[in-house]
Amino acid sequence: MRKTAVVTGASSGIGAATARRLAAEGFNVVLAARRRERLDALAEEISGSVPGAGRIAAATLDVTDQASVDALAAAVADCHVLVNNAGGALGLDPVAEADPADWQAMYDSNVLGLLRITKALLPGLIASGAGHVVNITSLAAHQPYEGGAGYNAAKHAAYAVNEVMRLELVAEPVRITEIAPGLVKTEEFSLVRFRGDEEKAAKPYQGVPEPLVADDVADCVAWAVTRPPHVNIDRIDVQPRVQATAQKVHRTG
Repeated sequence: MRKTAVVTGASSGIGAATARRLAAEGFNVVLAARRRERLDALAEEISGSVPGAGRIAAATLDVTDQASVDALAAAVADCHVLVNNAGGALGLDPVAEADPADWQAMYDSNVLGLLRITKALLPGLIASGAGHVVNITSLAAHQPYEGGAGYNAAKHAAYAVNEVMRLELVAEPVRITEIAPGLVKTEEFSLVRFRGDEEKAAKPYQGVPEPLVADDVADCVAWAVTRPPHVNIDRIDVQPRVQATAQKVHRTG
């Protein structure tokens, strides 16, 4: 029997790469995000190009909207793997200049969104007999950096939820994994963070010869969820070789 994986934030970047990789691993995959036209195109792409892909379904989802989460949960017949990838960063302002609305938005998507969708799908994950929740956080969850306070706070909260879930679900057949990527170059993360300013969006990657790409993180997800059911991968910290800390990055120019 094929297992079913639900991937949030699947319309681009790490979410889309994870959906492709899990399909290649033989999972049925539910692609969940707000931009339905992108999901439909991705579902068609995966179904037509990934050998052995199972059932690929697109589902409109806004993790900040409880009604949207409830609708998804009602439509998912079974769930073995949940990849909480939806979220993101807004701005790079110091605390003295920070916009509380940006912090609110980051908390709502990265933390409350994780809560909403996990709570909604948890009964099915437990009933599967071999459930797995994978929470995509960030190096920012564990290493503060200047200008990152809002994102640091949101991702640290997601990390805390991850750890509490492992305690609360230790008697249930559900594994809990955190994946904390460092510098990952995707088509939208930095662009969204800087509200479409392409010059600012490109700056974090300037002079970095080989940042991580979305497929690198998807590879970590696939490895974690395909371990034997008695093996729990607690956390994967993954960075490009040229990154030592959140702010220590070797740049060639």
